[in-house]
Amino acid sequence: MEKNRIQKVIADAGFCSRRKAEELISSGRVKLNGHPVKLGDKAAFNDIITIDGEKITVPKKKNFIYIMLNKPRGYVTTMSDELDRRCVTELIEDVGERVYPVGRLDRNSEGLLLFTNDGEFANSIMHPSKHISKTYRVTVRPDISDDQLVKMSEGIVIDGQKTLPANIVVKTKEPGRVVMLITIHEGRNRQIRKMCEAVGLEVARLKRISVGPIKLGMLKPGTWRELSAEELNAIRNAIGKDD
Repeated sequence: MEKNRIQKVIADAGFCSRRKAEELISSGRVKLNGHPVKLGDKAAFNDIITIDGEKITVPKKKNFIYIMLNKPRGYVTTMSDELDRRCVTELIEDVGERVYPVGRLDRNSEGLLLFTNDGEFANSIMHPSKHISKTYRVTVRPDISDDQLVKMSEGIVIDGQKTLPANIVVKTKEPGRVVMLITIHEGRNRQIRKMCEAVGLEVARLKRISVGPIKLGMLKPGTWRELSAEELNAIRNAIGKDD
């Protein structure tokens, strides 16, 4: 009987991402047939996997789903929140499958957020080696100089590490307000905000409008839709993953 690494089985079950599953295993919260497991252990589909005592249901044939949400401001990108803040899961309750976010947007950011129950797919998009591009429409105050643009474009040190080069296009300039399109190829925590803050800019609004070849388009805030076959093929090609 075929066996897979337990973190993959957990991710394929739609419980969480593979990376999160590895954290759960390392912290001793996962058991296989009643016994604690370690990274590298494998399980078959008829084995019993529990996380904090909760049994993980693993279907033999997985019905994968891939959706996009236009996240509004004011929602946190978590499955649940101990501070009782509004969560993005409230906006996708009618999906019909348990899905989880691919990456995150902070509470005050908005725009394109992907969800899936395909752990391998999610892990591929988030993996740093893939360098999947992400484009944001960013409004900053008060103005931006050529020197600030160069620093952000060439890479700037945040959290002790220099960012990869970014593509920045200034769309509009008004007194005390500039709108830019910023494309990055990594997904560090609050990266765009930290890049702007590092050169003395205040971020007034931040909206993600694309992830790789997938564009937010005219999807209304707070609503979701499934990815089309064309979009799914395009993102799979971008991450080098075959069907």
